[in-house]
Amino acid sequence: HSIADPAVVGIDASYKYFEDGLLVTENGRISAIGHASELLPSLAADVEVVHHKDALITPGFIDTHIHLPQTGMVGAYGEQLLDWLNTYTFPCESQFADKAHAEEVAGIFIKELLRNGTTTALVFGSVHPQSVDSFFEEAQKLDLRMIAGKVMMDRNAPDYLTDTAESSYLESKALIERWHGKGRLHYAVTPRFAPTSTPEQLTLAGQLLGEYPDLYMQTHISENLQEIQWVKELFPERKGYLDVYDHYQLLGERSVFAHGVHLCDDECARLAQTGSAVAFCPTSNFFLGSGLFNLPMAEKHNLNVGLGTDVGAGTSFSLLHTLNEAYKVMQLQGARLSPFKSLYLATLGGARALRLEDKIGTLQPGTDADFLVLDYNSTPLLSYRLKQANNIAETLFVLMTLGDDRTVLQTYAAGNLVHQR
Repeated sequence: HSIADPAVVGIDASYKYFEDGLLVTENGRISAIGHASELLPSLAADVEVVHHKDALITPGFIDTHIHLPQTGMVGAYGEQLLDWLNTYTFPCESQFADKAHAEEVAGIFIKELLRNGTTTALVFGSVHPQSVDSFFEEAQKLDLRMIAGKVMMDRNAPDYLTDTAESSYLESKALIERWHGKGRLHYAVTPRFAPTSTPEQLTLAGQLLGEYPDLYMQTHISENLQEIQWVKELFPERKGYLDVYDHYQLLGERSVFAHGVHLCDDECARLAQTGSAVAFCPTSNFFLGSGLFNLPMAEKHNLNVGLGTDVGAGTSFSLLHTLNEAYKVMQLQGARLSPFKSLYLATLGGARALRLEDKIGTLQPGTDADFLVLDYNSTPLLSYRLKQANNIAETLFVLMTLGDDRTVLQTYAAGNLVHQR
């Protein structure tokens, strides 16, 4: 597991690896981690021991940006962001007016997350409150640590999919009262992105954050050049895209901005200064032709970065597959992404972006027992390739380039087995 950011402390000090290790859980939390030879003798005789011979135990993966209502349109052909929203996304999201549909998709969505080893996600609902109710109802059954919010969108979208500034405030407030802090669930104020919210709605989004100090805020920023130009036209009085959100008091320690492909140095510095985070979504940025996220620039400013699948523009629920693409994003910019930085982005980095590093993202004793068992023999090719790996760095890298949902043998949340391949 990662214990620090390799960009800050160097690779060797960034992780701990126990080749023949033991993870001990009790009452939903991790109580011990270490070498099996040292820990086994300390266990009481009646403690159940599960042994995985050719496998790796890691923290559960953390997805800092994903859309529940877009599950049914993953892999929709041939558009860039703004056309794609109008052609595919909005019609798909309109179906969530029906609670039965929302419940069905929430069940499929959570199963997909767990099959892929994602134990915590920051989730966009649709504009309909029932999209969030359905998601949280499913997550609560399994005691998952999840964050979600109802989209706020009162302009520049079809009439059948818009709310108003006031209704979005009242509906969000009702959802906050119903779900925020219930079990392991958290609420995120969710203006879709600056172009689909009026100044009145953005003002009320900022007001909600002021009324409930430990809420999250999620939105999109600087994903696509056409979108950035549109923001300039809609908010000519503001210095830039980030300044729109800054003006409405939407930056802060639990604010996560998806994409940030075209951020400048000053914007990265301002995000870092306010404790905000960015979700790096490589499969989506490739699929919509948006561009390459500049991770080295974010690191220079010590900006918190998590990883996002961004389903449905993203093409996979798998964070292993997402890391495969993240490596290529860096290669195209003449930079490297080490397997230990990748592990960090998918686990502790995501936890830090969400200010949950005391609860998830590592295997430290006292944290939630959210962890995975990754199977070295999940496919014939992976099995053969890993026999050529000489150390844990090579093993991790092969898992991240050849691995997918099949690699996740088991997923545990709060110490309970929630997925078995």
